[in-house]
Amino acid sequence: MAGQVATQDVTSTPDGPDLLTVGVEEEFLLVDPHTGVAVPAVDLVMEQVPPELSGQVEREFQTSQIEIGSPPGLDLGAIRHSLGLLRAGLADAAERAGVRLLAIGTGPVEGPVPPVVDKPRFDRMVERFRLLAPGPGNNGMHVHVGIPDPDTGVQVLNHVRPWLPVLHALTTNSPFSAGEDTGYASWRSIEWEHWPSVAPTPWLDSYAHYQRLIRQLIDSGVMLDEGMLYWYARLSAKYPTVEIRIGDVCPSLDDTILVAALVRALVGTALTEIAAGRPASRVDHHLMVAAHWRAAHDGLTGKAVDPHSGKVGPAWDLLDRLVDHVRPELDRHGDTDQVDELLAGVRRHGTGAERQRAVYARTGRLLDVVEDVARQTRGGSPTVTD
Repeated sequence: MAGQVATQDVTSTPDGPDLLTVGVEEEFLLVDPHTGVAVPAVDLVMEQVPPELSGQVEREFQTSQIEIGSPPGLDLGAIRHSLGLLRAGLADAAERAGVRLLAIGTGPVEGPVPPVVDKPRFDRMVERFRLLAPGPGNNGMHVHVGIPDPDTGVQVLNHVRPWLPVLHALTTNSPFSAGEDTGYASWRSIEWEHWPSVAPTPWLDSYAHYQRLIRQLIDSGVMLDEGMLYWYARLSAKYPTVEIRIGDVCPSLDDTILVAALVRALVGTALTEIAAGRPASRVDHHLMVAAHWRAAHDGLTGKAVDPHSGKVGPAWDLLDRLVDHVRPELDRHGDTDQVDELLAGVRRHGTGAERQRAVYARTGRLLDVVEDVARQTRGGSPTVTD
């Protein structure tokens, strides 16, 4: 985990009671600028990271990956500024090392699978799970939101879990793999599910139940430790936060800030419901699995499974319902206008997966897709798909 990610919890400020801190982690792919193939260059890039950024940059699982983490905060503008500096600084460091930085779910161009970072814990994971390491690098985005205590946090997990598939759809950003269109908007999600502890968050009766499940999963052998609890939402093992971790890394900062705002508002809405004594929807686990699979397959361009009802309908309709559901919290945090503007942008230019496919449809070259993602990663505006 890079940097000081969301170490604060629920905070009272002059702007309003109990505003929620938010912090973001983003994972990136390192590729050859001439071929787009993932390269094992993390050590070279780390050597080029300027000292003022080094505390917020870390290695990830594979040598073709690198991770940043924003400091926690209340203001989305400050989060954007921090991530913008980190992205630009890391992109510069990558170029000095002779490679390119991509905010992309997984590598689109076929090439050798880079080795795992030489770290004792990672060595144990490879020894235990052997060939489960996914492709050229599996890059996600994790959003941390402050909570008052673990018992409340477990209730928050129950309340947010039915809404996570539509956020999953919003973040889709990996349609290509090994030189081909996979037919999925998020191929990263499909690769990621090779790990046995990846799953929708189950219904949890209490924090004691949460802890008991972790112990049982470790005892079963599917996890080495709590860090391998790869549920789509979990309590952070290090910080007083709920961690939402369902999405591909977003190609542009606009996408990242939109997701961070919606996640914070969703957690805030859950806390409001908990305080009012309103129960969470107890959705069947297999329906959650189906909803996440559909999100990974269709993104926002097709259908979505509404876990509350089990019905299938346009994905955008469900996203609009989510925004309506969390609007009071968006208002309370001062995020409404920004979210409405950013959502309008996604309607114009599509998700990351849609933008990648639009570039490929125009040029027929995956290297052009790589270059466009690199441009957005550094701070360029999203590509319009129509």
